[in-house]
Amino acid sequence: MTASLLQAPRLHRTVLANGLTVLVLENPVADIVSARLFIRAGSTFEAPHQAGLVSFLMGLLTKGTDTLSSMAIAEAVESVGASLGTDAAADYSVISLKTVSADFAEIFALAATVLRQPNFPPDEIDLERKLTLQQIRSMQEQPFTVAFNQLRRDMYGEHPYALPGIGTEATISAITQQDLVTFHRQHMRPDNVVVTIVGRIAPEAALAHVEKSLGDWMASATPLPSLNLPPVTAAPTCSVVTQDTNQAIVMVGYPAASVKHPAYPALKLINTYLGNGLSSRLFVELREKRGLAYDVSAFYPTRLGPSQFVAYIGTAPENAATALDGLRFEVERLQTTVLTDEELQSAKNKLLGQYALGKQTNAQIAQILGWYEILGLGVEYDQQFQDMVAAVTVLDAEAVAQEFFHSPYISLLGPEEFVAPVAAAQS
Repeated sequence: MTASLLQAPRLHRTVLANGLTVLVLENPVADIVSARLFIRAGSTFEAPHQAGLVSFLMGLLTKGTDTLSSMAIAEAVESVGASLGTDAAADYSVISLKTVSADFAEIFALAATVLRQPNFPPDEIDLERKLTLQQIRSMQEQPFTVAFNQLRRDMYGEHPYALPGIGTEATISAITQQDLVTFHRQHMRPDNVVVTIVGRIAPEAALAHVEKSLGDWMASATPLPSLNLPPVTAAPTCSVVTQDTNQAIVMVGYPAASVKHPAYPALKLINTYLGNGLSSRLFVELREKRGLAYDVSAFYPTRLGPSQFVAYIGTAPENAATALDGLRFEVERLQTTVLTDEELQSAKNKLLGQYALGKQTNAQIAQILGWYEILGLGVEYDQQFQDMVAAVTVLDAEAVAQEFFHSPYISLLGPEEFVAPVAAAQS
């Protein structure tokens, strides 16, 4: 699917009288329609004592409405072979659906109902709480997750990004039905929602379905909640979790740019160069050449607020010190070592190729359209991002490395006899 598919005149954008934004792209290739209902409310809107509330709430949307039980909702979806799901992220939450075109009206109306009229049945809350707590406990047994949660807490402090989106045992145990009702009432409103529809459906028909299901939904006169987030100040630390594991987890985290920062495209390119795939610099140097890594990579999440650039390695515990030195060297060398033209072009080809492959299906296109709209970037960012990546020079990459890649936060996990001396050497 080419970039032009996301651009005018094929893309129709409408804002309803109640403030709800609708994006429709007709794609008649297959008899499938995918839709997303994005809400501008993610975990950043949670109070610290309610961490995990949005994820918990989204999981409950399909578990009962004023007129439908969870079983009735499931049967309505499965009886026509459709799909209906929910998800929550740091900066937004979303309801997703996919149907054949003949069933779109019915399933979209159902999705609109679960968005507007959830009733959060107590028995479903209890079940969701039990399942979420099991998931949290399971994650606490995963060394990578434990090490990353520690790094995130150190990097973000009091900012909501510090906590996992799923929450903690303490916060999930304390969530009440009233907490869910209050958050839903404050944030789930038409002027805070973006609907994207992609597939075999005419824009006029799609808009008519949205008007029928959501057009009479009135926004509250109360202003939308505003974010008053604490600043994220850099104070790099080295933290240790001692566990009797067969491998050590070594992570370095550098405070990084938000999606709206000019450095964002260059950081995405550097992330691709360092940590994306079997040909990436970290994999070749630390695993293939030096045999240090069971697993090694890097990631740079797209965030509206301050992001983080993280490189990590799973290694034999006795190699923890060498692995940390190797990670830091490979990231921080970019401050003084200019990429070759071939290295930069290879990273561009990989990043832009994977970006194009991420827009192959109606569902993927609906996701990216709504994502850019909800982040305030606009659908034109689809082409802008590709142009900005293509324009990055080797000197741009060096300048960005000089700005961001120094004094990392460090997170170590492994047997105490190996990781404690590494941590002590950092102080």
